[in-house]
Amino acid sequence: MIIDCHGHYTTAPPALAAWRERQIAALDGAGAPPVRGDLRISDDELRESVEPNQLRLMDERGIDLTIFSPRASFMAHHVGGFETSAAWAAIGNELCHRVSTLYPERFVPAAMLPQSPGVDPATCLPELTRCVEEYGAVALNLNPDPSGGHWTAPPLTDRSWYPIYEKMVEYDVPAMVHVSTSVNPAFHTTGAHYLNADTTAFMQLVQGDLFADFPTLRLIIPHGGGAVPYHWGRFRGLAMALGKPELEEHVLNNVFFDTCVYHQPGSDLLFEVVPARNILFASEMIGAVRGVDPRTGHHFDDTRRYAEAADLSEADWAAIREHNARAVYPRLDALLKGQGR
Repeated sequence: MIIDCHGHYTTAPPALAAWRERQIAALDGAGAPPVRGDLRISDDELRESVEPNQLRLMDERGIDLTIFSPRASFMAHHVGGFETSAAWAAIGNELCHRVSTLYPERFVPAAMLPQSPGVDPATCLPELTRCVEEYGAVALNLNPDPSGGHWTAPPLTDRSWYPIYEKMVEYDVPAMVHVSTSVNPAFHTTGAHYLNADTTAFMQLVQGDLFADFPTLRLIIPHGGGAVPYHWGRFRGLAMALGKPELEEHVLNNVFFDTCVYHQPGSDLLFEVVPARNILFASEMIGAVRGVDPRTGHHFDDTRRYAEAADLSEADWAAIREHNARAVYPRLDALLKGQGR
């Protein structure tokens, strides 16, 4: 079985974007904000949005199941205040739940949180609870920079984040550390901000001692960890300078990386540097890089090809494509076992 731990609903029907445009316009006084009931998307429209897109590519690439969350760049936590984010998150999470209900053996939901700059992260707990208890979410996306590229939030090791971590531990769900749109012109959203955030989050965790307080907390750093595998020696050296244990002891019982690396040499580096037990298969299709690589004739985000071409043992490849995800996402494992898989 191949489990893709990093999928976003990037092909949602146009009505979703139109609703969001009305919501944003209302912040500038252009009419009343839309309410949840104003968004009408039928099950047939949902099917039409995924069957020729995510489902088709999953079938072509042999991916059995995708952990599915709202589109990352659409989270845009910097827009409006908490009420804006709460309404937007509720709609996005409901749609991912509906897709997962239509295709229960192909998609399983992960929750977007209604984060907002300067707002207590504890305000996200009702939506997190609803998504886990009512929608069956097996994970959440946690944005370490709700400001949209200005990094006004405290580091992930700050105690202000602890209410979210406490709830994650209670529900035994992991979080993918995933930023959203950058409004800072110095940082391109997917080419710079995403990868900067992956690297920054890892260094925050190295600097702190978060897992001493939460020994069972699990965080996934996407996009292959940003610069982390390439600069593993730097992070080891910095950990030593900070008086921390080796990375394997200090963070790798709790931190995992996905395979959203879009060329063979980069994938090979990830597999060589990071222990196989800390790597989860993912593609983030249909996402930031949607084109075909003219050098290979295949889509950049067809990450299965890179894994199968790498120097991995069968045991390591089995762990990366399935077994690690079952361990990191216990609620997913329980769901699959309930389906006889």
